[in-house]
Amino acid sequence: MCALQFKLSTKRLFNIYQTSLRFFSSSVSDAFIHPSAIVHPNAFLGQGVSVGPFCTVGSSVKLGNGCRLHPGSHVFGNTQLGESCVLMTGAIVGDDIPGRTVLGCNNVIGHHAVVGVKCQDMKYKSGDECFLDVGDNNEIREYASVHRSSKSSDTTVIGNNNLIMGSCHIAHDCKVGNNIIFANNTLLAGHVVVEDYAHTAGAVVVHQFCHVGSFAFIGGGSVIAQDIPKYMMVAGERAQLRGLNLEGLHRHGFTVAEIRSLRTAYQKIFMPADANSSGFEARLAEVELHNQLSHIPAVCSMLQSIRDSFKEKRRGLCKFRHWNSS
Repeated sequence: MCALQFKLSTKRLFNIYQTSLRFFSSSVSDAFIHPSAIVHPNAFLGQGVSVGPFCTVGSSVKLGNGCRLHPGSHVFGNTQLGESCVLMTGAIVGDDIPGRTVLGCNNVIGHHAVVGVKCQDMKYKSGDECFLDVGDNNEIREYASVHRSSKSSDTTVIGNNNLIMGSCHIAHDCKVGNNIIFANNTLLAGHVVVEDYAHTAGAVVVHQFCHVGSFAFIGGGSVIAQDIPKYMMVAGERAQLRGLNLEGLHRHGFTVAEIRSLRTAYQKIFMPADANSSGFEARLAEVELHNQLSHIPAVCSMLQSIRDSFKEKRRGLCKFRHWNSS
C-alpha cells in the first residue's frame, strides 16, 4: 500500500512538473494561470500575464500587461503592478492592510524579497492607511525588504532605475531617488532621504531622518548618524568625510573644471591651511562669496546641501577631520 501511494505521489509530482514546463515555455502573449495558482476572480490581469505554480493573487490586485509571477510568488492587498514586472520565486508584494502599494513598469522583485508590507514603526496604528510608491526599471534583489509608510499623511517612495541588492532594507517613509545603487545589507531606518546617483558599499547602516546627498559614496561597514552632503565620500564605524567622490563624479560626466572647483571649495571648507584659520561657519561663508566658486552651479549645489544639513529637524553634518599644516 505504501509503495502504491509513493508511486501515485511521484506520478502527481511529475505531472505538476510537466505542466510547469509547458507554462514557462509558453509565449508571454498567451496569458496563462497555472492550475495550482490561486487567483481571486476580482483581480485584474492585463494581457500576456503569466502566473506560475503555487502563486497567490488577491482580490484588489491589478497586474499590468506582460507581468510574470514565478512559482511561489504572491501579490496581496490593494496592489498595482505596471507592465512587464517580474516576481521571482518566493517574492511577496503588498499586504492585506489599508492603503496601497504601487509599482511602475519593468521592475524585478527578487527571490523571497518582501515589498509593500506593514512597517515596523511602533507608532503605526492598526487600521491606518499606509503607502508605497515605486517607479520604473528597479531591480530589488533577493531577501530585500521595503516597507510602507507609517501613517496616511506620508509615503515610502522609490524612484527609477535603482539597484537594491540582496538583503537590503528600506524602512517606512524613506524617500529614495533615481539611479541609486545599494550594495548588499544596506539598511535604511525610517524617514531617510537618499538623493539621485548615491552609492553604498556593503553592510551600511543609516540612522533615521538622515539625508544622503546626490553622487555621494558610503564606504563598506559605515554607520551614518548625520547628513552626508552632495558629491562627498564617507567611511567609518561612525562615518567621517573622506573627501569628494571623485570616481563617481568622473563616471557621471562632471567636467575637469567642475571637479577642480569642487575640490577647491572642499579644501577651503574642510581642510583649512593652518590651525588659526577661521571657524567652520566663516569658511563656508567665504566660499559662498568667492568671486569664482560662487558662480559654479555644482559648487553652489554642494554649499546648499551643507547648509540644508543644519535646518530645523535635520541631524547636522557628518563629522570631518580638522586638518592643519602640522
